[in-house]
Amino acid sequence: MIQTFGFFLAISFLSASYTVSKELKRKEKEGLLHSFTEKLWIGKPASAGELIESFIIAFILGYKLVYIALNFHNFVNDTQGFVISKDGNLIGGLIAGISYTFLRYREKEKTKLAVPIEETVEVHPYQIVGNITLIAAGAGILGAKVFDALENIGDFLQHPIETIFSFSGLTVYGGLLFGAFAVVYYTRKKGIPILHMIDAGAPSMMIAYAVGRIGCQMAGDGDWGIPNPAPKPGWMGFLPDWMWSFSYPHNVINEGVQIPGCIDTHCFMLNPPVYPTPFYETVMGLILFAILWWGLRKRIKAPGVMFCVYLVMNGVERFLIELIRVNIKYHIFGLSITQAQIISPLCIIAGIIGIFYFKKRYDARTSTQ
Repeated sequence: MIQTFGFFLAISFLSASYTVSKELKRKEKEGLLHSFTEKLWIGKPASAGELIESFIIAFILGYKLVYIALNFHNFVNDTQGFVISKDGNLIGGLIAGISYTFLRYREKEKTKLAVPIEETVEVHPYQIVGNITLIAAGAGILGAKVFDALENIGDFLQHPIETIFSFSGLTVYGGLLFGAFAVVYYTRKKGIPILHMIDAGAPSMMIAYAVGRIGCQMAGDGDWGIPNPAPKPGWMGFLPDWMWSFSYPHNVINEGVQIPGCIDTHCFMLNPPVYPTPFYETVMGLILFAILWWGLRKRIKAPGVMFCVYLVMNGVERFLIELIRVNIKYHIFGLSITQAQIISPLCIIAGIIGIFYFKKRYDARTSTQ
């Protein structure tokens, strides 16, 4: 059994890493970005902090992996539950932690010098994409959980621990904001111009979003649309029925009615069926990515404009999909709107203003050169 949501979430980050790496290489080749230097110490012994970090990481992995190996059948049936639960094997964790810490210590001792040497190395922006991806993933998931908790404050107050450590409930805009700020902070410390960095990240965020929604569609994680019992229109006759209205059989949150004769872990389906909004978002996301990557990426010259175009595209797409999507609604000034419908217009407005501002600034600078 493959946990489709987690699988496609991982693929989305890999897709983003690949595209942003290619774009950073292109920008450096065109002279828009430059390498920077970092100082490294050669021959230093292992510090207490490094050994503690090694022990903690290895302990957690051993704690979980040994427990999973001893309970593999149950793990297959409830992978997410096993990963996020507090259950584990203490002996396995201690053995893994102590062993890896000792190996890390020995490795450092072999290369230790009487007088450590400080070396300066050249680093290209694309070489830190791995770090950028990890930072974006960590901050993005944190932000998604924070915004989801705010959107479902009642459930969070009743079950805070379960809400925080659940894989369900990831709000896109929370992930986008936290991830973007974390990446900007990290790359700014490295001396990479912010505008070129966010421009390089625009297509990657769009492809990551599109691929991630495939996981939502296949897993049936509750990110679906409103009920759609209407018959499929004639103009869609050549397409499969599920593209118009889908019951999400065997969805991971066990929503809906019991599937007759099913004895599996997930034996529920929606009745009536709903709009498959994750599928629609995947299609729209791929189209918008193609426009950004093949249509605009090399044509837009003003730094910052590419990212602003992404904001407009993202805002319009999300606002429209919310019209047929199930979500928590807020009642403001007589309007019934979702969290995304509050944020997406702000993205559109900020994007439009940014396009004119950065274009005007670029034109002013080039005219004086």
